[in-house]
Amino acid sequence: MNFRSLKEFWAFYVSQHSKAATRRWHFAGTLCSTLFLIYAVMFNLWFLIVVPLIGYGLAWYSHFFVEGNVPATFGHPFWSLFCDYKMFGLMLTCQMDREIKRLGKRPALQPY
Repeated sequence: MNFRSLKEFWAFYVSQHSKAATRRWHFAGTLCSTLFLIYAVMFNLWFLIVVPLIGYGLAWYSHFFVEGNVPATFGHPFWSLFCDYKMFGLMLTCQMDREIKRLGKRPALQPY
């Protein structure tokens, strides 16, 4: 699936995270990977190996076993990473539910 803008991709991204449990797994993965990144930079660079493993591991688990779809990372890795952090920020500030409402119910499209 081709997207012309990040705004267009964001709407698709939100549709692929329709279940609250999926979003919570992503939040946990982003938080843990960020903490491991900080630890790695401050104390031990070997922990950089753990950063993508924990972040993507928890997020992909949620797609395969909770949401039942294919992670957007496979088709759009950079936009997906950006949107992971955007969703994390919206969840941290309790604005994600409002964003879901703003975008409305959209069909859960598969990029493949």
